[in-house]
Amino acid sequence: MAQPLLRTQVDIDASPAKVWALVSDLRQMPRWSPQCTLMKQFGPLRPGTRTVNVNRRNFLFWPTTSQLTEVVPERKLAFRVNENNTVWSYELEPTATGTRLIETRHAENGVKPMSNLLVNAVMGGVPSFERELVDGMNASLSRIKAAAES
Repeated sequence: MAQPLLRTQVDIDASPAKVWALVSDLRQMPRWSPQCTLMKQFGPLRPGTRTVNVNRRNFLFWPTTSQLTEVVPERKLAFRVNENNTVWSYELEPTATGTRLIETRHAENGVKPMSNLLVNAVMGGVPSFERELVDGMNASLSRIKAAAES
């Protein structure tokens, strides 16, 4: 069973505007995420806009689709993955020295049964896959931090 919430964060020595410019450019998602190889947005950056994504794990590739659910400039970007019903978000909080960036994966209502079945059959089970997701979230935030501070 999926954890209801996966959460990581990092403090970045850059303004919320600079961090927002990085996380809100969805074409750059493969630059940040070790699992994402493509995120193509169809329409402007606003709630309701759809995306097509390609993810990978070693030699395994799989497509997903998502829909933006929240877009609050310099504060929050969130999207729901249709295949498993999870919501991924980036939240930006101003700090005294820059920005705290928080990445979450919400599954408060669980994930779709087919998603659990596939993760258990192909990816070593939900607990190990979720540990991998958290490692990937930490890697993403580290990459965004490096880009924002350069």
